[in-house]
Amino acid sequence: MNSGASRGRAGVIGFIIAETSLFAVFVVAYLFYLGKSVTGPSPKEVLDLPVVSTVCLLSSSVTVALATRALAAGRIARAGSWLFVTVALGLVFLASTAREWRRLIVEQGFTIGTNLFGSTFYPLVGLHASHVILGLVMLSLCLVFAWSGALKVVHASRVELVSWYWHFVDGVWIVVFTVVYVVGR
Repeated sequence: MNSGASRGRAGVIGFIIAETSLFAVFVVAYLFYLGKSVTGPSPKEVLDLPVVSTVCLLSSSVTVALATRALAAGRIARAGSWLFVTVALGLVFLASTAREWRRLIVEQGFTIGTNLFGSTFYPLVGLHASHVILGLVMLSLCLVFAWSGALKVVHASRVELVSWYWHFVDGVWIVVFTVVYVVGR
């Protein structure tokens, strides 16, 4: 492994550690204020369990791993196909989050200013959604490079670093899902 690759790995690891700390603050705030709202609604009154979108997002960790494995083996077209599936699954998840927020805000009038639950729910779930968007941008760039022929086997370690970020985003969702949609209900 060359020093550039080592620096890249160290950089991504450092970034993930920093982002984990950021998410930890939001999760702790959510848990601290959970159940302390003096006015409704409560999580169980407005939140549905996002099972399908969760399955899509967690499945995308498998597809991105298959993409990186295919690229490392020199199967660039196959890597592009798996990257496409990964992006599609991520978009399904993001669309589900958007539908949930639309339902909560427009149909139920539940906003960030409604109560303590709203003021912790939206920042936590929104922070995760922003990370999904960033991951989708990076994965989409890898996909475009694969489809254009610019992605080569020599880039496998860089695509692997993108996949690390995507796995991080999926791991954070497991925590958010558990805290907000399971414990919080």
